[in-house]
Amino acid sequence: MPHDGPAPAGVSEPRAPEAGAADTGSPPPVPGAAASDRALTFAGAALAALYVPGAGDAGLRLVETAGCGAAQYRLPEHLPLTGGSPAAHALHLDRPVWLGSAALASFAEGGPTPARGEATLGALPLEAEGRRLGCLVVVGTSPDGFDVEQQRFLERYADAVADLLRAGNGRPPPTSLLGPALRSLRVGSFVLVPDTGVIEADETLLELVGITPDDFDGKADTLLSHALPEDMHALMSVLEPSTQAFGRRELEFRVRCPTGEMRWLSMGCRVVTGTDDRPEQVLGVVTATSVLRRTADDVSRIQWLTAALDDAATVSEVSHVLVTALREPLGADRVALAELQDDRLTVTVLDPPQPSAWPRAWRSEWRTEWPDAPLSALPTLQMALRDGRLDLWPAGTSLEPALAGVGDGGLAVLPLPAKGRIAGVCLVGWDQPHEFAPEERSLLTATAALAGQALKRAHAHDAEQELATMLQRSLLPRRLPELPGGTAVARYLPARRGLQVGGDWYDVIALSEDRVALVIGDVQGHSAGAATIMGQMRTAVRAYAVEGHPPDVVVSHANRLLVGMETDLFATCCYVELDMEEGNTLFVRAGHLSPLLRHPDGTTEEVQVEGGLPLGISAEAEFPMTAVALTPGAVLALVTDGLVEAADLPLDEGMDRTRAALAAADPEDPGRMADELLGDGVRREDDVALLLLRYDGMKTRPIRAGWVVWRLPDAVMHARRFTARTLRRWKVDQAADAVLLVVSELVTNALVHTQGAVRLDLVLRGDRVRVSVSDSSPRAPAKPVIVDWEATGGRGLLLVEAMSDAFGSVPVAGGKQVWSEIVVPGGEPVPAESGLGSERGGLL
Repeated sequence: MPHDGPAPAGVSEPRAPEAGAADTGSPPPVPGAAASDRALTFAGAALAALYVPGAGDAGLRLVETAGCGAAQYRLPEHLPLTGGSPAAHALHLDRPVWLGSAALASFAEGGPTPARGEATLGALPLEAEGRRLGCLVVVGTSPDGFDVEQQRFLERYADAVADLLRAGNGRPPPTSLLGPALRSLRVGSFVLVPDTGVIEADETLLELVGITPDDFDGKADTLLSHALPEDMHALMSVLEPSTQAFGRRELEFRVRCPTGEMRWLSMGCRVVTGTDDRPEQVLGVVTATSVLRRTADDVSRIQWLTAALDDAATVSEVSHVLVTALREPLGADRVALAELQDDRLTVTVLDPPQPSAWPRAWRSEWRTEWPDAPLSALPTLQMALRDGRLDLWPAGTSLEPALAGVGDGGLAVLPLPAKGRIAGVCLVGWDQPHEFAPEERSLLTATAALAGQALKRAHAHDAEQELATMLQRSLLPRRLPELPGGTAVARYLPARRGLQVGGDWYDVIALSEDRVALVIGDVQGHSAGAATIMGQMRTAVRAYAVEGHPPDVVVSHANRLLVGMETDLFATCCYVELDMEEGNTLFVRAGHLSPLLRHPDGTTEEVQVEGGLPLGISAEAEFPMTAVALTPGAVLALVTDGLVEAADLPLDEGMDRTRAALAAADPEDPGRMADELLGDGVRREDDVALLLLRYDGMKTRPIRAGWVVWRLPDAVMHARRFTARTLRRWKVDQAADAVLLVVSELVTNALVHTQGAVRLDLVLRGDRVRVSVSDSSPRAPAKPVIVDWEATGGRGLLLVEAMSDAFGSVPVAGGKQVWSEIVVPGGEPVPAESGLGSERGGLL
């Protein structure tokens, strides 16, 4: 709203209290004339004059004046109806005439004297039942004339005067009409001394608040005690004005009357400064304004807004609801919404979103999707957020550069209150001059109250979901491994309601170069507890799998672990181990849905896997394995029940739909296939996990040979001979020196430092020879930190590492496997006819 500067001269000062007033505790009532003067001043009128038809002639005669400007201006005692006065012109047009200072100068008569350049005038005809009763003339001091709200108030004032004249029924008008007419509008006034909290209020204001004059002690706290707590923040900004709030201010608030009735009041006030530029007085008027008498359309709009904000869960959704509610209905050109975070404003939506539509100062802060800026750069918003009140700035208002261009034709600043604090601010701007109608003020006030609560709730929701998303992401694989002979993709959708973290999980575990394990599971519930169990189960299954256990043992170990956790939650699981070279697959199912298989010809089936109990039910549960052979081009799909079952979707029907979608999808793009299986991607009541594997078969089939090492004095010699024969048969004997050295060192270490069986495996894949020595000890080989020149051992592993292109150790069932890879120098080797050999003690 406009800042009109300090209060003009002529505004009545508060009276000195009469003797004894302090003793009674109830200050005497404010004279009616002083209260009327204050009300007229806030309506922009320094002087109000009543003209009625004269006796026996066709002219108008002045019968009464009111206002603080009565000593400054004089109006003619008589005005001819045929003359060129504004009053005669208004009666001739039969409508109010509003004249700015320039237009008033064009009238030769009927204006105020002495003539002043800043004076403006309004002439309002008084009529009742087709009869002319006179004219109300008001003189203002603002060069811009009377604004729209002031004009509406003065028109109501003229109607009240006409009602009193009509009640006279042709009798001479009483000596005082302007004061009673103003009081009939129930306009109260006050004068507040900020430093003391002492307030001088008239009887109308006390009546509006619901206090009898005998109960009023002259303190502002007594009036505030009747206000609703939600509006106290805005009212306190009036009682404690700052140096930035010396202009005119307006706000709406609610009071609770002794009868229990809640009443909306509208207040306008102005700060008067002293010689030291400090706030000395606050002058104001209060009325039971009609701006809150909403039409049926307004009520339906608020009802829609309430329902839409209730459905909006995120800050982004709340922002877009506000844009829909404000921009088009109000004909606005811009809407911006920002959250208040510490001392910065974080923009959540701009409409229109193009940077060119917003101030140049904002573009320098456009580092991400939206700009953000400190409050110190926006004093207009800073003041509105501190006071917690609606500000309306008309066209032509000079604002700081950071707001230039947001609303040249009018700007509404809406602080968004929420539970005693300000959650954010909404800006609504117009390019063309815009007049703020009372109905718009009502809509903006109601919108701010609803949006503040919704924004705070949405911010908490977003923070909760961000935490849940981080938790879920930390518990699921960040990426899936690249597989030889196949492609794996996965998808996860959180639950639609509640904390969006659940118990569904998946994993792809590379067990070796040619074996992979696929796991999918579902822990009961959708909570942080379910997610915690899920993370523990995924880690346990992965740990048991990489140790080299067969599928049934992996699931059995995981089951016993969950039973021992002493939790009430159970889990389902489907574990698949796939030989990428041959396509042989072993399935274990613990209470989970059966896998789906798409054959290369496009047909699909539900794999019949023998099932066991869910994990965590019984420590003695058994989990049988089911073997299935895959052909290249087949697609294996593992799903959780959130994809195929819902309150309105039976499980069988959901499985049939998923099979149909799997058959119709293009297997050339597994990622798109997974997206198509999810359908529209709308979050469901349950979380969803989906794991797909397209089996292509390995393009390069490795050649294998194995040797079981007996614990004999010449065991290393026999292992070297076996290796040399194998390399010659494979025609890669150019790598024989390095390979034989590695075999000697690894077999020797296994025989010397472990007990039990020792096995040597050789694999040729492409141009790489892999040497693997397995033993029964779970302890990984340790390289010496320092090898002294006098030491007789400790150099073997250092030699192996130096000769190998890759070297490592992995746990396997019943022990470990130490391996080394060596690149064959020269051209591509020619494989021998035999693809797989196994020798024991030097015998084939």
